[in-house]
Amino acid sequence: MLHEILLSLSGQPSPLFGHTQRKDALVQDDLSLLAPPEKALLQSIAHLSRLHAQVRAHTSQISSVHRSVICRSVSTAIVTNHLGSFQKKILEVEKAILAEDSGYVGGYGIVPLSTIVGEFAPWTRRMEWLWEIAKFIQPEDRLQDPRYGCTGAALMDHLRTESQTGYLDIKEMAVQLATAAETAWMKQLSMWLLYGNLPMYGKNDFFIQEDFESEDDDTQFSMHLELLPKFVSAQTAGSILFIGKSLNHVRAKKKTSGGISTAPVTLYHEHIEQLAGLKSPISSTQLSTAVDWIRLSLSQSTLSKLLPLPRILEMLTLLHDFLLLGRGEFAVALVSHANSRIEENRRRGALARAQSGGLAGLLIKEGDVMTALAQAWAELFSLQKEEDPADEELELARELLRLSISDNKTVRPMTPSQSSTAIPEISRVSFEDILFPTPTSLTAQVRAPLDLFLSSSDIAVYSKIHSYLLGIRRAQIRLGDLWKRTSLRRNHPSPWGPPRSNSAFGQNKLREGRERDNTRTRQMRPIWATASACLFVLSEIGSFFQGEIVHESWQHLREWIEGSSLSTSSAPGSRPGTASSSKQQRQSRAASPDRICSRPSSKAGPPSMGRHDPEALTVAHRRHLSTLVHSLFLTDVSFTSVLRTLLTSVDRFVALVIRLETIQRNMDLETDEGVVDALVDYAQEEREVWQDLRSTRDDVNVGMNDLVASLRHIDDHRSGEGLGPATPFGMGQAWPGTRAEVSTGPGFRHYVPRQPAGVDRLLMKLDFGSLRGTTISPGVADLEFGRM
Repeated sequence: MLHEILLSLSGQPSPLFGHTQRKDALVQDDLSLLAPPEKALLQSIAHLSRLHAQVRAHTSQISSVHRSVICRSVSTAIVTNHLGSFQKKILEVEKAILAEDSGYVGGYGIVPLSTIVGEFAPWTRRMEWLWEIAKFIQPEDRLQDPRYGCTGAALMDHLRTESQTGYLDIKEMAVQLATAAETAWMKQLSMWLLYGNLPMYGKNDFFIQEDFESEDDDTQFSMHLELLPKFVSAQTAGSILFIGKSLNHVRAKKKTSGGISTAPVTLYHEHIEQLAGLKSPISSTQLSTAVDWIRLSLSQSTLSKLLPLPRILEMLTLLHDFLLLGRGEFAVALVSHANSRIEENRRRGALARAQSGGLAGLLIKEGDVMTALAQAWAELFSLQKEEDPADEELELARELLRLSISDNKTVRPMTPSQSSTAIPEISRVSFEDILFPTPTSLTAQVRAPLDLFLSSSDIAVYSKIHSYLLGIRRAQIRLGDLWKRTSLRRNHPSPWGPPRSNSAFGQNKLREGRERDNTRTRQMRPIWATASACLFVLSEIGSFFQGEIVHESWQHLREWIEGSSLSTSSAPGSRPGTASSSKQQRQSRAASPDRICSRPSSKAGPPSMGRHDPEALTVAHRRHLSTLVHSLFLTDVSFTSVLRTLLTSVDRFVALVIRLETIQRNMDLETDEGVVDALVDYAQEEREVWQDLRSTRDDVNVGMNDLVASLRHIDDHRSGEGLGPATPFGMGQAWPGTRAEVSTGPGFRHYVPRQPAGVDRLLMKLDFGSLRGTTISPGVADLEFGRM
């Protein structure tokens, strides 16, 4: 029976134990030769034999079909090391029995069954643990389906957890399997860090993968946090993504153009030494140090030529001046020409409906949007003087910026996993259909190699901020244009003169004209009061956003990048900038990047790039963008909803006032000059417009009150939770991925976004305006509202 026991323990089928029976059952339970104690001992042998067979069969299947190379490596390590050790133990016991070792063989050549069971008793716990690991890698009921099973990252995290046990043998086994898993993972990571290539085998299990949904021609990569091991920090993962993307970009451009110089071969040897110094279990700090060393070394050798600092500043300045409305004349020109295209389409649509009775000409087409942008560029170029130097930024903006109709099906939300600094989720309230009735978006084309610095998600955030700020700016412009319609505000008719003015008919006409003008003036007083109040509220909010948040945050980021303290006296105010002010800023800082490049670097320690490190600049820009999103209240759904409703009411309010002016002008022609249109009843239209105008004016007043109430709620909420005015991660919290122990040079400091002024300043201005009588309550205004 001994040879049957040893064969069954080796995984061979034996008539003594049945694998199809229930757990710990014997086939020959009715053997009269077996005593009850012997049967009890054989049950433990049967259990170990079945576990061995199951683990071997399961791991063999995992090594064949599992999609993860890491899981296959662990499965192979189980078979090779641990099951091999178990098989070696069986051979040792068999050899000792055949040699009649006194430790196993007693008197008269008898081998006690208890001795055999005692030799393999420790392996029962080990085999049970190996069976649990095998089932964790691939569930038993999903063994034939490669779509199911754990990922390599989940397995490494599980093995690290299992190593924290009170059993020394289990701990050693867990450490050995974790070493095998981390070795396979390091091979994948080395391919990416050294050559910028995704691993050839098991790339679907690597946390960096190709972004097939990207519309760019160049290969794009994205990071999947669910495939990232826990011992890799978010900051380290972002650096790993940046290094591989940079190497992949350099190799791709070298194949196409051959104009980019790569790093010397000895540099890769140094990188290999850094990775080879990582021993299992991999420490998060050691991995971060090695990755930072490789990143800074790569930045010092290759990326300093590929992504120079002036080029990065040029792109950031363009985004600030045009997408964030830093140049105010661009917003004015774009709104003006967009309104012109809408009016032209409306007139063309009215003519088409009159001729064919259809709806032709009502929809905004792609050509209309592109024409509006082209006309805006033409207007900006016409503002330049002949003696002024060429505006290179304007030329670059015309080349890179595109205004197009948004396609909600193709626009993807930003992916926080692509960066170590997650951008807060933006409210789903859309402002893209304010400039045109059809949703449009202004985007910038990010060309290589700037795609290493700016991602498509960053441009999407800039586009949303642009639509948001432009909607406020457009409402200001449209409300301000109402005061240019002089006939609505005052009327100075020329007197008739004798002999008509001396007659009774002439005097009655003059008296009727004065009464009509006085009635209209009284009726328009609450309209102008609401328009003035709304213009004040939107102007203060727009100035707060544009000056205190956008402009000051950009100046703070630029000072950090350039490393020089800009004098506050030369900084523009809160009003949007112009071409001349932007040109003066560019000329005053033209030599700053050169001065930074000429600074000597430290000779000791790891390579130092300081603020020239593109990956550090990328993280700083992400933090800056995250702060903008939070400080502009784009994350607050209630505020954006109220603002969107108010902007819609303002559009309708302005349109009704303009229509009222047209109707009253036609009525005056009909009454004074006898120009009669028999197809239109202007008196009835005027009554309908006044009714709609009263209702819309109430909506505007309610919208203003709700907007101020929403601002008070934001102020109370942030003050109550200790978040400060507009800090995305709190006053005392560190930014994600910030490591105080990592430094990239002497005097280097991580970028900390500027903390803008609190909402209380904006509320003080709005309250001061209401004390001065700028705003009125709906109840008071209704008392002054004249009735038709």
